[in-house]
Amino acid sequence: MANNKGWIFLFSVWLSVYNLAMLDFHATSAQENITVPAIYIFGDSTVDVGTNSYLPKCKARADMPHNGIDYPGSKATGRFSNGHNVADFLAQFLGYKESPPPFLSLLNKKKQIPKRRIPTKGVNFASGGSGLLDDTGKLLWGNVVSFGKQVQQFRTVRNNISESWGAGGLANISKSMFIISVGSNDMFELFAANKYNLTKNTEQDFLSRLISSYETHLRDLFKLGARKFGIIGVPAIGCCPVQRKLSETGGCLEAMNAYSHLFFTSLQVLLKELSSECKGMLYSLGDTYTMTNVIMETPLPLGLVEVAKACCGKGKLNAELRCDQDSNLCENRHGYLFWDQYHSSQAASGMLAMYLFGGAPFMVSPMSFSQLAVA
Repeated sequence: MANNKGWIFLFSVWLSVYNLAMLDFHATSAQENITVPAIYIFGDSTVDVGTNSYLPKCKARADMPHNGIDYPGSKATGRFSNGHNVADFLAQFLGYKESPPPFLSLLNKKKQIPKRRIPTKGVNFASGGSGLLDDTGKLLWGNVVSFGKQVQQFRTVRNNISESWGAGGLANISKSMFIISVGSNDMFELFAANKYNLTKNTEQDFLSRLISSYETHLRDLFKLGARKFGIIGVPAIGCCPVQRKLSETGGCLEAMNAYSHLFFTSLQVLLKELSSECKGMLYSLGDTYTMTNVIMETPLPLGLVEVAKACCGKGKLNAELRCDQDSNLCENRHGYLFWDQYHSSQAASGMLAMYLFGGAPFMVSPMSFSQLAVA
């Protein structure tokens, strides 16, 4: 078994190096061969492209330097990254320039979408700090958009498309990609509220709530016409710099990682059951827990030199404070796994997107995101 695991890691590293060498090629050539009519993105800060910049009294924001330093024009767009994030790279591989715009950017002063702004290529609803549960992020970050609220926003978009383009527009929705990355913030808050000492009953009860909420929202999206679901699992969140700094050794908080993996296995079961029940539902589930572990186990062949510290921040592991214009900034931004306290760097986001788009079956199943797009 150990030998098999070793070969898996070696293969994964080889695949990553090959894929990263092809990153620019795919991002450019894919635009000539768009594989889905639109992309709809839901979730948290891992895929947020500026939603929170439009939210009054929201404290989870990234619309200030040094965020965006490697984005075209060195612009702080609201992405929690030095450049592009996973949503952008996946959009590029699917044939687009980058992620579609935030839903809130489409609204006029009456909080409506003008006909000329009705999106034809997709929308990004993701909101940093949000979670599966409606209350997640509210106490810590103030005004964030929960996953449930994001689904309601999609309903608005869907109704606009139906009114403007009728059956043809709705048919395009069924062929479009629905990308979801959510769950980390729910877990961060669970562990913090229990001072990182959870009982088995607390763990299981909360997990049941998360999976039940996920099921409700997936069913709602299915009823609204979604058929292709690209699900991004929760990574090894106990290895984020903001969690590592709590350890005397700077090591990962393994209890959090174990919970992330438990969530993933429960999500596997849910998706199998739903796809059997809901005729026409297709999905791809990315095991980002395994992906991040592969990267941390073998960083050097992937061009990474630092997998524990944040590139942008202050204090221990550069993770005591959020990234802003007064933060310490690492010199080799492309060599860091983490951009700030919580989020992957642009380089790491590209790796994760490559794994999702065309990775081995043990990382993304029952099909890859690229296979899902053409299914």
